[in-house]
Amino acid sequence: MGTFEKVVIVDAKGHLLGRLASIVAKQILSGQRIVIVRAEEINVSGSFFRNKIKYHAYLRKRMIVNPSRGPFHFRAPSRIFYKSLRGMIPHKTPRGAAALERVKIFEGIPPEYARQKRMVIPAALRVLRLKPGRRYTTIARLSSEVGWKYEEVVKKLEEKRKVHSKKYYLTKKRAISVKAKVIKKEGDTELKQINEKLATYGH
Repeated sequence: MGTFEKVVIVDAKGHLLGRLASIVAKQILSGQRIVIVRAEEINVSGSFFRNKIKYHAYLRKRMIVNPSRGPFHFRAPSRIFYKSLRGMIPHKTPRGAAALERVKIFEGIPPEYARQKRMVIPAALRVLRLKPGRRYTTIARLSSEVGWKYEEVVKKLEEKRKVHSKKYYLTKKRAISVKAKVIKKEGDTELKQINEKLATYGH
């Protein structure tokens, strides 16, 4: 992400929550627009039991006079990631508020981003950053345990999307193969004509 692109779509599957948030925070503060998809597949280091205890400790932090005034405890994976990201940005300043408007976060992959190129961030990938054998938690499981109701819905929509994606990819692959054959055939015909011409000049 050295140079600015119009929009960068990041597939969050298998990324570590804090590392991904810190990299995204830096990018959006410098003006890059980012879309995070499959937020439910983000990982958090540590066992599920440990992370659940930590989340319940967070749930207990509330305003004793009037809890409806906050702090607000988000349950959806996209909102959990958003809150981590917001904590890394000076969100109360105009610069920070403008930066947060440059990021969109989704569970699953919405149709408008399904056929666009998605990227990963190697510096935040669990397989590269977490020692093999260490325990980790998927944020979807944690969210569904603390009140997120849409895990099954997202799973169902993702299965449907994967079927369409595979069909689209195979069609595209066939079209590229046919195009390559046509170009090769045309090139061979052209080369044959050039060789015939050269042969008349004794080459």
